[in-house]
Amino acid sequence: MNAPKKVAFYTLGCKLNFSETSTIARSFEGEGFQRVDFSEVADIYVINTCSVTENADKRFKTIVKQAQKANPNAFVAAVGCYAQLKPHELADVDGVDLVLGATEKFKITDYLNDLSKNDFGEVHSCEIEDADFYVGSYSIGDRTRAFLKVQDGCDYKCTYCTIPLARGISRSDTLENVLKNAADISAQGIKEIVLTGVNIGDYGKGEFGNKKHEHTFLELVKALDEVEGIERLRISSIEPNLLKNETIEFVSKSNSFVPHFHVPLQSGSNAILKLMRRRYMSELYTERVAKIREVMPHACIGVDVIVGFPGETDEHFLETYHFLNELDISYLHVFTYSERDNTPAAEMEGVVPMKVRNKRSKMLRGLSVKKRRAFYESQLGSTRTVLFEGENKAGYIHGFTENYVKVKTPWNPELVNTLQEITLTEIDTDGLVRFKTTEPVLG
Repeated sequence: MNAPKKVAFYTLGCKLNFSETSTIARSFEGEGFQRVDFSEVADIYVINTCSVTENADKRFKTIVKQAQKANPNAFVAAVGCYAQLKPHELADVDGVDLVLGATEKFKITDYLNDLSKNDFGEVHSCEIEDADFYVGSYSIGDRTRAFLKVQDGCDYKCTYCTIPLARGISRSDTLENVLKNAADISAQGIKEIVLTGVNIGDYGKGEFGNKKHEHTFLELVKALDEVEGIERLRISSIEPNLLKNETIEFVSKSNSFVPHFHVPLQSGSNAILKLMRRRYMSELYTERVAKIREVMPHACIGVDVIVGFPGETDEHFLETYHFLNELDISYLHVFTYSERDNTPAAEMEGVVPMKVRNKRSKMLRGLSVKKRRAFYESQLGSTRTVLFEGENKAGYIHGFTENYVKVKTPWNPELVNTLQEITLTEIDTDGLVRFKTTEPVLG
């Protein structure tokens, strides 16, 4: 009897990519492959690519080299966003045998007729207009939380973004299938589900392969809140214009949705928001934050922001800096603008020198540290529930409270994947929070 073929995966980019890698991995396991770690010898290496940051493009070549080092004769396949946008560029990378675009990636096992190395990379990529069907996914990367994909693609036309080119139109999973996947995840003893998608507030669109809305995001949230056995549900990232007051109010009273919102802003300057073709102005963003604070004063609010967009003057940047400084938010994810082929922003005037972009990025990262510290300090003395993770990090176990405060305590394997009621007591030198236990371990 032949030993099973081995397959290894490497994921670049977002939570959505992680959920899709897991689904692709399960299709390999269904065909009798054995999944191994990327650092081990495998017959096939699958790299799920990302196009959002400049680094992701460059890292791809490094990862291919890692695979070749582990097994020079292995078959290397590239899938994902970068594979859709620039398939031939990836196919030209030494060692790459197969490149699959947006519609083909979930059928990867169909393309593996034989695993002999190709002289050149074979490309199967669609016109992005063909990416109009939905493939549900969820990832179970660790025992603690799972990423559940509910939506894919985007109909927005932000001038800096290639995601509509890489993932196609906005489309959603059926409510029935999302609930089935949530129940499957729950049955595996996982305590937290993070909802992911490209534009999840747009959920419901394309449930039938057209623009008809059968369900809304609020209906999805309400239905998931009823699923038995899920302790926590977290909304990953939602556009401010799609985060409605009704959703915020529902989360504040919900059984399992946690008080944590990640809401992309991108710029605090209305002039720049217009150039970016965002669908709101800064005033709406202020209203959303105020609404969250009104009904959930202890909520964690994260913000995405882009610096160095074409046309961003020092005045525009300072407008963003002051806007964020005065806003009652908890942390920032700062992105340095990088040009992307086939986007309107790449053709715009007023290019900001890279040195200036980096300086602005550093300033906002500093502000983020200050904001997170202030948020953590505001939580000291409060009683929260923490979900512990599974990794021993230098003798400590880490976990997150429902409102996303990261805590630590000396390693104890019995705490892994348990929920525990604690009182937050002090901030350690590394910026994480210490606590005292108020309840016995909850299994």
